[in-house]
Amino acid sequence: MTSQRDREHIFERLRSGVVPERGLEAFAVGIDRQRAELNRLLGLAGAGEGVFKFLRGGYGCGKTFMARLALHDAQEKGFATSFVVVSDNDLHFHKFDDVYRKVVQELGTATCPRGALGDIIDRWIAKVEGALIAGGADENAPDFDHRVQKRIEEDIVSRTGGKAPEDLARVLREIFRSKQAGKVREAGALLSWLSGSENVSASEKRAAGIKGDITSTDAMAYLQGVLEVVKAAGYAGLVIVIDEAETILRMRTDVRGRSLNGIRQIIDAADRFKGLLWIFTGTPEFFDTRRGVAGLQPLHDRIRFQVENGLVSMRQPQLELKPFDRDRLKDVGLRLRELYPGGDPNIVAQKVTPDVIAARVDEVTKGFGGDVGIVPRQFLRSLVNLFDVYAENPDEPLPELPPELPMMTAIEERAAAGKKPYEYEPAPGDDNGYAESVEF
Repeated sequence: MTSQRDREHIFERLRSGVVPERGLEAFAVGIDRQRAELNRLLGLAGAGEGVFKFLRGGYGCGKTFMARLALHDAQEKGFATSFVVVSDNDLHFHKFDDVYRKVVQELGTATCPRGALGDIIDRWIAKVEGALIAGGADENAPDFDHRVQKRIEEDIVSRTGGKAPEDLARVLREIFRSKQAGKVREAGALLSWLSGSENVSASEKRAAGIKGDITSTDAMAYLQGVLEVVKAAGYAGLVIVIDEAETILRMRTDVRGRSLNGIRQIIDAADRFKGLLWIFTGTPEFFDTRRGVAGLQPLHDRIRFQVENGLVSMRQPQLELKPFDRDRLKDVGLRLRELYPGGDPNIVAQKVTPDVIAARVDEVTKGFGGDVGIVPRQFLRSLVNLFDVYAENPDEPLPELPPELPMMTAIEERAAAGKKPYEYEPAPGDDNGYAESVEF
């Protein structure tokens, strides 16, 4: 049962043309097999495997929707999650400190949707304290806090095989000590440092016995430590989504090449991150062109998309998402009609019949040369607006004129003009001379 709060969230996001973060399962249509494949990988991660998957699909295929649905399923199964969007402004994938910072800042759980690192650490420390008490320690003894700090360090060393950076255990101990002493500001500063912030003062770092900031060289070692804390806190593992990887195609040649090589390094090391599932989303252009994955042979070889006699296995590294067709889009519309949270639901159901929804699909599609696959965002915004209009004006007749579509994105404008949604023109002298980035 979808809560009223989640229904309101769904429709508020759809009005803006944005994928909702909650309630997606209520109107997920036609993706049962893809969802089952991602759940298979969640099973592997929960059993201690380090795994990855690339969601492949054109504009409008629902890659972001599928990725967010995977995070919903992951949290339902007890995982912590993180949803990161590739940006050419503040996330350069060859800089692992950028990746680490965004992943940790976006950490979420079923009870803490974002910025969950502090809550995760508190849960872990509570388990450390509980284990000591269960072992006979007196929580009121003068040395109890010291024993907790010692166990924190021992746990990190044991869980990471002694490979975690020394400052990780030190910072975790200091966060605990500061909270016990009522030094909330100091604990918060150290938590910010551990989240990748470069704005923690030198005096606060010096007081904790740490130097500098988390660098690209050691960022992935810190991520492995955070992963172990997540599991020690009682979560099944961690799922990280890297959305819109095709953004890398817009980057300068050297940055683009290093970013692709960064992805290659991450998947090569995936089996070392026990309990972590990486999910990347990207367009066919990202995977198949020389400016993308196909231009970096080691990465292309590892995640090559294969077709056998017209058939595609969902268990290969790339999971293909198919474009919407007319029937699927209509089914989504009918599901949303059932979920509509405003006004008298009977009014919306009476006014917006299945035939009206089908007609709205056809009207929206006309603006895109009959291509149903490119229209989901525009269709959903238009349909939600129709729901709203009738909920607010129940006595008005059906409109006779075609709907006025929301403003198109640049990609949608290209599609409406019969052009490819994505087209990347190489800059003068732009080549595929990919440089190596930091190995970890």
